Amino acid sequence: MWRCSNPALPEAERAAYVKELMQARSAVKNAKSDDDVKAARRRVHAAKVALGERGPVWWDDGAPDVNRHHPKNTSYANWWRGLPQD
Repeated sequence: MWRCSNPALPEAERAAYVKELMQARSAVKNAKSDDDVKAARRRVHAAKVALGERGPVWWDDGAPDVNRHHPKNTSYANWWRGLPQD
């Protein structure tokens, strides 16, 4: 499961972080050296943290962070099993 962006971010701030994320992803793709790749990946990570997709949770309802867990291994298991199979 992937965590969504923090819905409480002001739209202008969210848009700026998304723009930075897209530029950082482009930098990863176009990197010419290992150092360039590492720097670009750090930018991607920083943008994702700023958006709330990584790092400390932005919600306060006590729900656990199941980011990067397969739904079948979370409290969403029943929902996951109920999805149509492709």
